[in-house]
Amino acid sequence: MVEALKPRRFRRASERAAKRYSTDLRDREWEIVEPLLPRPKARGRKRQVWQREILNAIFYQIHNGGIWSDLPTDLPAYQTVYKYFRRWQRQGVWQQIHDALRQQVRVSAGKQPQASAGSLDSQSVKTDGNKGEVYGFDGGQLIKGRKRFILVDTLGMLMAVVVVNANCSEQGGGVMAVETLEPEQAKALTLIWVDQGYQGENFARVVVQLCGATVEVVKRADPGFVLLPKRWVVERTLAWINQNRRLSKDDELLPEMSEAIIQGSMIRLKQKPQVIR
Repeated sequence: MVEALKPRRFRRASERAAKRYSTDLRDREWEIVEPLLPRPKARGRKRQVWQREILNAIFYQIHNGGIWSDLPTDLPAYQTVYKYFRRWQRQGVWQQIHDALRQQVRVSAGKQPQASAGSLDSQSVKTDGNKGEVYGFDGGQLIKGRKRFILVDTLGMLMAVVVVNANCSEQGGGVMAVETLEPEQAKALTLIWVDQGYQGENFARVVVQLCGATVEVVKRADPGFVLLPKRWVVERTLAWINQNRRLSKDDELLPEMSEAIIQGSMIRLKQKPQVIR
């Protein structure tokens, strides 16, 4: 007798009837991530879904966009996927996975685990005004939505991310991003490159108080598009992020989930060292 098809919550990627997706974790990539995930509890109900497939579903959603309920049926149920994603975000597991992979990338590149220099920048993106209470209007970019502040190292790896209303000032959002640094990151950081939007003694003074880093303003000498020294790296990271349809705008109800999705896009990128130069 032919064995009945397993319920999709028990099914592994190798058992799918459909083709694999480009966002699926390969075996080598799963071996890196698996030790960073929570171990099953010794007591209580046994886990009924494979965490690798949960990650595959999250990465699929980040890259392809759309509503959660439109996840392909050969991936775990969207309610289960979002429940795990939200739990990992709230418990700090997602942050730990992201930070551990960033350190691995840095060590593989011959650098110290923690960065001594970084670049800070922001990006305003559109959102549905009915999606949560955190949104505003960026008068400079003429965008109604939210603003992403990111701090990256010299490889373009994400060190900090904050998502706020779009009318937040550059300096205000920059301070919030620096405030999210882990103690080990703040201790190692000595220099932050910024553009002229962060110029001013107040911002530099607050950054010194928060992490002891010096703020260096990289000024634009020529009009038009020019790759600024030390600043092009953060622009490249924003371009990497924007390659994911889920991040082409911000439709998340909670800004902390917007931050988690940005981290997720970078988690997937960190597993593709050929992309990082």
